[in-house]
Amino acid sequence: MDGARVLIAASATAVCCLACAVWIFRSSSSSFPASSNKHQPPPANFCGCASCGCRDAKSANGEMAVGGENKKKAPEPAPPEAPSMMEQLVPEITTHALSYLDYTSLCRLSMTNSAMRRAADDDGAWKALYHKDFTVEQGTINPPNGWKAYYAATKAIINLNAEFYNIIREGSLPAMSRFWLNADYVKCIHATGEFCTGYNAVMESWGMLLNWGQDGGGQGIAFQIRDVRVRVLGEVAWVNMKANVLFHVTNVYELCNGRWYMVHHHSSLMADPPPHNMFA
Repeated sequence: MDGARVLIAASATAVCCLACAVWIFRSSSSSFPASSNKHQPPPANFCGCASCGCRDAKSANGEMAVGGENKKKAPEPAPPEAPSMMEQLVPEITTHALSYLDYTSLCRLSMTNSAMRRAADDDGAWKALYHKDFTVEQGTINPPNGWKAYYAATKAIINLNAEFYNIIREGSLPAMSRFWLNADYVKCIHATGEFCTGYNAVMESWGMLLNWGQDGGGQGIAFQIRDVRVRVLGEVAWVNMKANVLFHVTNVYELCNGRWYMVHHHSSLMADPPPHNMFA
């Protein structure tokens, strides 16, 4: 009896092991494709050639790796900017249009954008503006630094010359002493005919003149200047004008250490009445 029981248990165990083996075999067989001879499509990054290294994976940014190196596409050039209306005009028309602007407006125009800056820096425009604001007697000269720089220098001398007459009107000797260059070659010829040379002698003469102008208790002498003519040549500039319809005046300025100083003043009385031909 005991032997029969052992035989039955052994047979049951063998059947269970056989069933498990069959189940495992079927499970592993179902994980493989039905036919291993079917053609598999190439990877998306496979170009089909057998010699180059382009069958490597694509680069991180999706570009094909050829020969093991990533080749980036060249950036497309930006489309050219369309020319502005000012750039499309004939240069002569642009110059003529800008000649109607004053000094301040032309400077402001140059700060708007690059196209306006190129137009406002046109040498012909500044030459036309110079002749409009000042004199036409210098049309034959050719300023070495261009008409824009020459205009700025001329305007600076005119403003400086006006300051000279403001100092006389205010009667300020300290301001007059700072206005002149402290040098031994400065000269001053007053309308009275007095001739002074050297800084100290010139300042002494102006001290006497300014005190005389203030003897009445008021301010100094007020001059009305007209027919101003300016010429700038390097570090020297001179101004010719008429003052109070009585005097012909010439002032000479010198650029020293980045600042303009007066170095010569000559004032003479006009002939009354002026002779028709003084050499007749």
